[in-house]
Formats: sequence, C-alpha cells, structure tokens
Amino acid sequence: MIAVGVDLRTDGGRIWNDGLIARRARTDGGGGVREETGGVPFPAGPFDTATFEGGPLEDARGDGLFDAARDGRTGGTRVYASPDAAPGEEALRRRLLALRELVGLSRTRLDGEVLAEAGRVLDEVTARGRLSRAYTTVAVAGATGSGKSMLFNTLAGVQLSETGLRRPTTSVPVACVWETEWDSGADGLLERMGVPPRARRRVQPRDPALRGLVLIDLPDHDSAAPGHREQVDRMLRLVDAVVWVTDPEKYADAVLHERYLRPLAGHAEVTFVVLNQVDRLPGDAVDTVMDDLRRLLDEDGMALGEHGEPGATVLALSALTGRGVGELSDSLGELVEGRRAAALRLSADVDGVVARLRPVYMADTPQGPAGLTERAREEFEDRLASAVGAWAAGQTAERLWLRHAEQACGTPWARLLRRYEARRGRGEETAPVPAAPGAGSEDGHGNGTEAEGGAAAPKTAAVARPVLAQAVRALAEEASAGLPRPWARSVRDAAWRGALGLPEALEDAIASAADEDGEGGCAVGGNGRGRGRGPGGAYGGGGGEARPPRPRWWTVVACAQWLLLAVQSLGLYLLVDLVAGGPGWGGVRLPLALLTGGALGGPLLAWCCRLAARGPARAYGLEEERGLRRLATGWGQAWVLEPVAAELLRYREVREQYVIAAGGTGRT
Repeated sequence: MIAVGVDLRTDGGRIWNDGLIARRARTDGGGGVREETGGVPFPAGPFDTATFEGGPLEDARGDGLFDAARDGRTGGTRVYASPDAAPGEEALRRRLLALRELVGLSRTRLDGEVLAEAGRVLDEVTARGRLSRAYTTVAVAGATGSGKSMLFNTLAGVQLSETGLRRPTTSVPVACVWETEWDSGADGLLERMGVPPRARRRVQPRDPALRGLVLIDLPDHDSAAPGHREQVDRMLRLVDAVVWVTDPEKYADAVLHERYLRPLAGHAEVTFVVLNQVDRLPGDAVDTVMDDLRRLLDEDGMALGEHGEPGATVLALSALTGRGVGELSDSLGELVEGRRAAALRLSADVDGVVARLRPVYMADTPQGPAGLTERAREEFEDRLASAVGAWAAGQTAERLWLRHAEQACGTPWARLLRRYEARRGRGEETAPVPAAPGAGSEDGHGNGTEAEGGAAAPKTAAVARPVLAQAVRALAEEASAGLPRPWARSVRDAAWRGALGLPEALEDAIASAADEDGEGGCAVGGNGRGRGRGPGGAYGGGGGEARPPRPRWWTVVACAQWLLLAVQSLGLYLLVDLVAGGPGWGGVRLPLALLTGGALGGPLLAWCCRLAARGPARAYGLEEERGLRRLATGWGQAWVLEPVAAELLRYREVREQYVIAAGGTGRT
C-alpha cells in the first residue's frame, strides 16, 4: 500500500515529510524506493552463467541442489547458483534424491495421504529451483496489534505497509526487495508467493549485507477477516525464513505456540522470535519476559541459537524507538549474506517429512525385521511337500518297488496265484454297480463323467489346500514380523496373491509330470531309469500303475526261480517214474533230493530277495519323495517365495533411501 505523508526517520534524525517518497527513486543508493506499477516486472539484469560454472552448488554433471527434485527433467528450467554455497548443500542434495527415490518406490505400496507431505516438499524444491537463489525471502508474521507492520517499515527504512489503530490493518502481503548487484530474479519468487504487483517495492540497501533480502509483511495470523489465516499459512510454507513478532501481552498466546511455533520447531535456524514494544516495560521486566518467552519456546521444542549453537534467534526490540532493530537487521544480514536460508528451510522441511514418515519405514523393535530367513524357507518347503503328499508318494513308491521285486523274484507258482487274484479283482471292479437315484454327478442329474462300467470315477485333489494355506500363512507371518504395518501388510498380500493359483498350478504340474512318465520318461525328479509310468503313477492322479525300474538281478533271480522249478519238476518226474516201475534213475534219494531242493529253494531265494530289495526300494521311495518335493518347492518358490522376497527387497531399498533422507549413511 502506498502511503502519503510519510513520517520517516533518517540516519541524521531529520524528519522527512514527503508524500511522494514512495514513488520516487533515489540515485545515490541511500535508501530510495521504486514502485512497481501496472504489474510491469522489474527490469532483470543479465545473469552470467559462466560466473558460477563449476560452483560448489553443482556436482560433476552440473546438477544443482534443486535438481534432486526434478525427477530427471532437463531443459526449460533455469537453476541459479549462489556465489556462496553452504557446506551442507551437497548432503541436502543427496537427501532430496533419496526422498524422491523413496516416494517413487513407495507410491504403489502406501496411501497417497501418507506421501502427500513428501510430494509437496519435493514440488516446493522443484519450484524453488526454478527461481533465483540470489534472494532470500523473509516473512514478518505476528498477531493483531503486535507491531509487525511498524517493524517492517523500520527495517525497510520507508513506510511501505500501512499502520494504524484499525484492525486488521494489513490485508494483503506487502513485499520489499533489497536489490542485488548480480541478479534481478525476485519477480518469480513474489509471483509464486502471490504478492500482487501493486504491493511490491524495491530499495537500494544502505547495508550491503542486505542485498538480496525480500521482506514480506503478512496479514495477522489471528485476524477475524476471512482468508487472512489461510493466506498466512500458505505463505509460511513458501518463504525461506520467518520473523515472528509478539508483544508483552501476547507472547504466550496459545494460538501462536500451538498452531505455529510448535509445529515449526524444526525450522529453528530460519526462525526469529522478537519481543516488540519493550519500551512499554520497565527495565527489569524485559529480562523477566524474555526468560519466560525462552522457556515457552523450549517447551515448544524449538532450539535457541545461544552460545554459538544453531537455533532460533530471540531478540527484544522496539520498532517505535528503534531499540534492538539494528541487532535484528544484522542477524538478517548474516542470513542473507550466507545464501543459506533456502537450503536450511528445505533441510528442515525434509527433517519434518522424515520424522512423520518414520513409523511407515522404521519399526521400533529391538530385534528389527528378520525377513525371509532360511528356517522360514525350510518350514515352508516342508509344509508344501506335505501338502502335495511327497512323503506319502515316497512310501507308495517304496511299497510299489517291493511289490514288483517280489513279483519278479518270487516263485512261478506265486506269480500264477497273484495273476489269478489280479484278474479276479479286476473283474469285480468292472462289474456294473447299481447307481442310486440322482447319483453320478454333483448336480444330481446323472450328467457327471462316469468310468467304464457305469461307476463314477472318483476325483481326488492332489494338493491338500488347508495344509497349503497354513504354509502360506506361516511364511507370511514370519516374513512380515518386525516390519512396519504398511510393509507387513504388503508382504502378506504378496504371499496370498501368489497362493491364489498355486494349488491348481501344482496339480497341473503333477499331472503333467505323470503324463510324461507314462510316455516313457523318468520319474519326477528321478534318475532316468524309469521304464514308464501309467497316468498318475505313484502320485494318485490316475488309474494306471507305475512300473519302477527293473534291475538286472531281478532277471537273474527270475531265471534261477525257473531253474529251481525245473529241478523240482525233474525230481517229481523221477519219483513218479520210480513209483510207476520205471528204471528209477538214482534210486529214491535223487528224486527226493531234487524235489525237496526245488520246493524249498524257490521260497528261500524269494525271501532272500525280499531282504535284499529293502535298500533299493527305500532309495527309490526317497528319490520319488525328493522329486515331488523339488517340484512343489519350485512352484512354491516361483509363486510365493519370490514375490515375498521381492517385497522384502523393496522394503530394504526404501529403508536405505529413508536412512539417507534422514541424514544417515544409507546402511541398514
């Protein structure tokens, strides 16, 4: 707002009363001011990029501090580098890159509301990076009647913001720009903050340290006018530093401390808290009020910049008499001259975001997340093998091998007896069975698939789904133990998503393996010596019976059994011939010896073969069990273990990025 009839005190103490002072420009650099009229921007001076090439704000690729938030965009964005770089800006650049990576990795795992603040900070970094680094924006904020507009005018040396008894006095932000010698890019900053062109002023600073200062007088944060508080809140998120102006009556105001100072306690290094109107207090009361103000700030969690420690600057001053204003001006000059306010503000913003995101990325457990341990993998594989019946399949294969060994090595009479019993049993199985009304199908209409002979073919599941569900549940719970709640839920979801189609996939794989074995292939995971399996084989999938590999010694024993049968037959023939009055070769002893030896030798040989077959049968059963176990483990690893491991790896990556964003080394 332009003031007419200004009462301005100069260095010499003379009173100016020039109504045109706000519209005239001084040429001697002694504190003159120019008005920006009609929305015409200030003339921008040339920006010599060669002056700052290879400066400390740029890394080896030429990326500045604010490039960390651009997500790889190049061109169309002008990065301003300050001639005086802060030593911590390279660390801040790494933190911003880590925060950008953190948000990208977590976007599909966390709610948008959780990452909204981090996204806002990154957007602010990108927007600030497009604007000049030569200027430092400082807001003057305070409650109604605290004297912030008078302090603003005193710092500017010109009455730019209206003061008076009417409340609220300041309705729109008023900006005063101390021009720099090497850049003129404050227009973009003011446009971003929403300061209208009619409320922008430029001055030539008397103090060179203040070159580049953009001082903004904000409306009252406790104003009753609509929109003022929202305007203050928006501006406080955009400026580089804040001067909080309070007075002896409102320095302990709950609104000031609970709404602003306490939430912004992490921004202490870019915060100034000044107690104005100390001229109204007696001498000893100033120290008492200042001590109480420091106590309140300490309770708010705001570090105080005393004894050389970084923190908020707390001053007592009087904008009316000028007491303490010079000290505030010197503090602002140090902040502006160092060109570190933007980096300090951004670093504090990142600290606040990281602190709020800590429950999402870091679990407060003494042990920490164990992840997918070897024990968890083994237990999952054991339960998965139990679900597909690997142990039962191994036992079945072992008994099958023993039965075939007994058939191959048994006596011919025993073979004939078993063949007869087998034929008789098959005849009984194929006999038609009267079906009950409505039987034969699930819908009760007799439309189900029936086996040959009229009996419905039993359809049994090859995978025990309850056992499989228990395996997935136990794995998910153990793998997610110790993780933050969102990531634990993500790990469990990944396990159950893979488990949805796993039973069907296992059944198809077992059926395919049985079909391949039935065509002459080896057993599942077997040794390649199989002579072919019927469909389903030892895995309970079909009606054929598996045929285990036939060792050569079975053939030798079978030949010996036939030889013993021949000896037994020869002895019987000689004995019958002797009884019938024949020549009787060898008398009675030879036929009896041949008959007895053949009759006892066959069963004895078969018994010895059964003992000898136990070892190979056990090995065959174990091989079948391992083969089915490997098949189930392979599918379980592809469908469940790998998604869970991928989710844990993603959490490890985001945790490392979180540690970097928090200012750590990146090792977890």
